[in-house]
Amino acid sequence: MTLINPKTLTLINPKSQILNPKSRQGNYPLSVAPMMDRTDRHFRYFMRQITRRTLLYTEMVTSAAILHGDKDRLLGFSPEEKPLVLQVGGDNPKELAECARIAEGMGYDEINLNVGCPSSRVQDGNFGACLMAQPEQVASCVEAMIEAVNIPVSVKHRIGIDECDRYEDMANFVRIVSQAGCQYFTVHARKAWLQGLSPKENRDIPPLRYSEVHRLKQEFPDLFIEINGGFTNLEQVREQLQFVDAVMIGRAAYDNPYLFATADCEIYGDVVIPLTRHQVIEAMFPYIDHWVGKGLKLNKITRHMLQLFTGKPGSRVWKQYLTEKSCSLGAGSEVVREALAKVPQSSAMIGVK
Repeated sequence: MTLINPKTLTLINPKSQILNPKSRQGNYPLSVAPMMDRTDRHFRYFMRQITRRTLLYTEMVTSAAILHGDKDRLLGFSPEEKPLVLQVGGDNPKELAECARIAEGMGYDEINLNVGCPSSRVQDGNFGACLMAQPEQVASCVEAMIEAVNIPVSVKHRIGIDECDRYEDMANFVRIVSQAGCQYFTVHARKAWLQGLSPKENRDIPPLRYSEVHRLKQEFPDLFIEINGGFTNLEQVREQLQFVDAVMIGRAAYDNPYLFATADCEIYGDVVIPLTRHQVIEAMFPYIDHWVGKGLKLNKITRHMLQLFTGKPGSRVWKQYLTEKSCSLGAGSEVVREALAKVPQSSAMIGVK
């Protein structure tokens, strides 16, 4: 069942140079960050109506869940979501290697190791940001994953943790992990406090230190360095691309998803007319009908669509109507059509501001 019109899909240039079998088969200067309880398959499909080229990530899935849980529920995705990266959390090389094999077998384009989450629950499992203090262990994990598959293996990490937050500490971490074969690093440009701050506070309170990520790229020119943290528009992305290879946007992608409407043109250089906001919603109707027909509650999809009209007339009534009606038993795409009818057509225009 094809839910995206293939005529509107801009393909990655098949002649893109591949340096080795485990290099990315395309250039991705822009990505949407993995976010717990946000970047599930329904959000990702929704984002694909807005941008076809931006690299998307799953939520973090633990290695234990991948190995012992419901793989279709945890890892299933629609082909239209690609290019797509699975982010995994864990610290056991053997288990992570098996997770990588599963990811490759299911068709993921890449697997990413989480070395950035500071939550106490993640720390208790000895993965996430606390692994920055164990670069040799991360290197062992990465090496095992790389040996297991032919898709790229990447690492997402912080600039530092607790008192181990000098630039030299981060550079040493990257050096050791890259020597194990990792070529791709996404750096959240804030340190993380493993004690005393919540995960939410760790996304706001530690100051952003972009210059250290820029320096990392200068000193490791052969590595692909992506920067993450605090970016809210494509102008900032273009500015950062003067210093690094890519930019990852997190919360702003969820709070204002339409900011990606011109990304394929402005960042990827495609000649394509973006869908308007109304067209984005209309493109979701077959997908909604498909999943509601399988018994999924409508709000599992529409909760990701609430912010599409952020800053536009009708945004409030759009969110209110969907929030109230999409929880009703048997609610389907007709609810979304009714909500859309309440939003002025002027709010559908392509302008992202």
